[in-house]
This record gives sequence, C-alpha cells and structure tokens, in this order.
Amino acid sequence: MEVGTIVKGFYKTGTYIGEITAVRPQHYLVKVLAVVKHPTQGDLHSIRQVDVPLFHERRALAYREQTNIPIHMVKPYEGEVPDYKESLRLALEAQIAELQEENSPWAKRCLENLAVLQKEYKL
Repeated sequence: MEVGTIVKGFYKTGTYIGEITAVRPQHYLVKVLAVVKHPTQGDLHSIRQVDVPLFHERRALAYREQTNIPIHMVKPYEGEVPDYKESLRLALEAQIAELQEENSPWAKRCLENLAVLQKEYKL
C-alpha cells in the first residue's frame, strides 16, 4: 500500500479507519479518520482482571491523530469513511451495550471508565 490509501487498522485494542501518510519498513503511519471499535479498558497484560495495579482508561485515538501501525495490522478499506464523531459515538455505544450484558466485576469497571470517557468526548 502507498501514501494516500484509505485503510482499516488495528491499534492495540481499537480499530480505526484512516489514511496512510508514510510508509516505513515495519509500519504504516496512519492518520485516523474514524473509529470502528473503541479500545478495551483495563490492563492488557491481565485481560479481564480488575485486581491489577493499574486499571487503564483507554481513550480512542483522536481525529487526524497519526499513529504507527504494524504493516500486518493494516488492511485496505473499501467504502465511505464515516464521520469521526459519529463513528466514535457508535463504537462507544456498541462497547457499552456489550459490557452491560456481561455481569462481571471487570465489565462494571469498564463501564465506569467508559462513562467518564463519554463525558470527556462530549458525545
């Protein structure tokens, strides 16, 4: 893929639609245009655990924020690029709905983090 290609990239625990702005040996530099899946909350090294030293609050990458994504985590994107703010709202709502169905301490803690983020995002 080359500079200017619209792609779907998986970064940490989130999924984004963006534009390649630079090609590097092992990464693409991708400018974020929309959110497909909001990042998962908590400690990535202790998945689904609440009793960890630091339960991370993970924000979605911002509109037009650039990030390095490993080449193998980037695929071409076909279709219309959604509005960033609307895509963020939908991704956040989908994650909240999924977590509300799960009755676990981890899900409850994630919902607390997402409630804070929802206010900060001003959705």
